[in-house]
Amino acid sequence: MARKPATNPRTKPRKNASQQRSRAMVDALVEATARILVREGFDKASTNRIAEVAGVSVGSLYQYYPCKEALVAAVIDRHNQEIMQVVRVAFAEVATQPVEPAVRRMVAVAIEAHRIDPRLHRVLAEQIPRTGRLEHVEAFNREAHAMFRTYLDSHRDEIRAIDPALAAFMCVTSIEALAHTAVLHRPETLSDREVRTLVDETTRLIVGYLQ
Repeated sequence: MARKPATNPRTKPRKNASQQRSRAMVDALVEATARILVREGFDKASTNRIAEVAGVSVGSLYQYYPCKEALVAAVIDRHNQEIMQVVRVAFAEVATQPVEPAVRRMVAVAIEAHRIDPRLHRVLAEQIPRTGRLEHVEAFNREAHAMFRTYLDSHRDEIRAIDPALAAFMCVTSIEALAHTAVLHRPETLSDREVRTLVDETTRLIVGYLQ
């Protein structure tokens, strides 16, 4: 039996912000944490430093978050939600499109999603195990696989005879790995021309596999 990813109970918020003023303060804390992670690194992201950058007291911070790991976890959750919202919209857009343009759009969106604050994305990828957010990331992966499989199920006449669950796994994993590596593990930013080439070649790879 596969082992369930460990969660870190210390990364849970103490309470949820219910009023507009408290929500604004929580948003400021999460945004301050993200800025510090990118500019100064995890080790410098103390609760005192986060509160200072957010413009709130440390006591107010501790009303909502027990430690800096909980704030990093909140940044991870927010960032992943932003990415998945882009992905969900893309799948809805391509639901009725033929395989080639649909795959092209999915590839382009994967690259676009990884280009949403890539420096932050890189830092958060390093912090996911520390904050116990692997389970959340795997939930997003399962959702992406399910959406891709739903698309393939409705376009069975356009692809070769293959198990749709396996095909969805192969396609999503390949697209994610290529987008992640191309955007986050390069010393320089991708140019628009490089992005177009990457989209073309990845689309060719995925469509060739499916058909």
